Amino acid sequence: QWSLFIVKLWSFGANTMRNTSGSILSQPPKDVLYVIFFSHLLSQLFINNEWHESCSGRKIPVYNPATGKLLSEVEEADPVSEEVESARVALQLGSPWRSMVASNRGQLLTKLADLVERDWLLLATLEGLDSGKVFLMAYFVDLMATIKTLRYYCGWAHKIHGKTTPVDVCVPFGLQWNFPVMMFAWKIAPALLVALCFCVQAGFPPGGVNVVPGYGQTAGCAISHHMDIDKIAFTGSTAVKSNLKRVTLELGRKNPNIVFADCDLEQAHSGLFFNQGQCCLAGSRVFVEEPIYEEFVHRSVEKARSKVLGNPLLQGVDQGPQVHDPLRPLSNKRATLECEGSACGQQGLFIQPTVFSNVTDSMRIAKEEIFGPVQQIMCFRSIHEVIQRANATYYGLAAGVFTIDKALTVSSALQAGMVWGEYAIQEYAEVKAVTIEIKRKNS
Repeated sequence: QWSLFIVKLWSFGANTMRNTSGSILSQPPKDVLYVIFFSHLLSQLFINNEWHESCSGRKIPVYNPATGKLLSEVEEADPVSEEVESARVALQLGSPWRSMVASNRGQLLTKLADLVERDWLLLATLEGLDSGKVFLMAYFVDLMATIKTLRYYCGWAHKIHGKTTPVDVCVPFGLQWNFPVMMFAWKIAPALLVALCFCVQAGFPPGGVNVVPGYGQTAGCAISHHMDIDKIAFTGSTAVKSNLKRVTLELGRKNPNIVFADCDLEQAHSGLFFNQGQCCLAGSRVFVEEPIYEEFVHRSVEKARSKVLGNPLLQGVDQGPQVHDPLRPLSNKRATLECEGSACGQQGLFIQPTVFSNVTDSMRIAKEEIFGPVQQIMCFRSIHEVIQRANATYYGLAAGVFTIDKALTVSSALQAGMVWGEYAIQEYAEVKAVTIEIKRKNS
């Protein structure tokens, strides 16, 4: 299915679009550059290297969060038995994928990276349309990281050796809505598999990769309970269930950012508002040392109020729309609302950044993940105190420390961290003990 998209990219010579009143920039300047391109936004199920319609005929609507208008409709997956069977066949002994030389798998990943790099501009633009992500961030952060991730794992394809042996697994993964392309590379590259329309172009054997769009309560539930699926890579909320299959999780939650008085304050403000606050790694609990607390709060309010909201494809826009419905106004009688972030504009899912000060650990906004541009700033007085408070959570995905001379001391004490690089590959392998009887020993 081919869809014609007309994307308005404001020329880089356009007049400044900063609006001091804080309203959304939605009207183009006079010197608009119209770029018209065709994108093969294939919306069907991808099984065995072929595109299929769902048996039920149900479709998932995809909306542009900046305008609320329909972008596309994607086939909703039926029960996943056919997809699982296809993957199992692809991993049987003697199959093209199973018998492929390891270095050739790396070459296929290299070809995939080349294809993503070829369509860099197209994919970055689609990311902005689909998720509301600011175009320059999609281009220089998401797509660049995707390409680098694929190229990094290319070199690991023929270096899996020693005590680990690749396991025959059927590995489903979810394309998280806040970083779709980048999450795809993170999940699929360590498993030496790839997906989407590039799969056929890059030459991957059929059945090894199947794309199954669907909702959590249908496709997600079927995947998590299917006994022929050995491994799940999951990114999302903590309200999930599965059977005894292996899983790797990225669950986000309330990540601490610790700001010491000796740090660069300009750098320390970047931890939360990145990607409209829609980031599992967002430093949503900001602990600031007492001597610089008031100054930090003042600067945070200034930066929040200076954000320019608008069409993410426009030059000069700092913050696009939220992917989901705008956040309801948060009220807390004890915390101080320094900068109110109410819903903004008549269309689209826009919300102004919010800053709370005088937040304590027991408050709801300090414990529950908001997943939006809402900053909570808390004060601390000693290293021992802040380490205890930072670790007082059930979740430990990430943490940030802003300091000159305390980084190693604090980071080693924080109970947080991600698995990456070579260690990510081990999540898709298993240790196997093979015992061989040797009749005659030579030494």
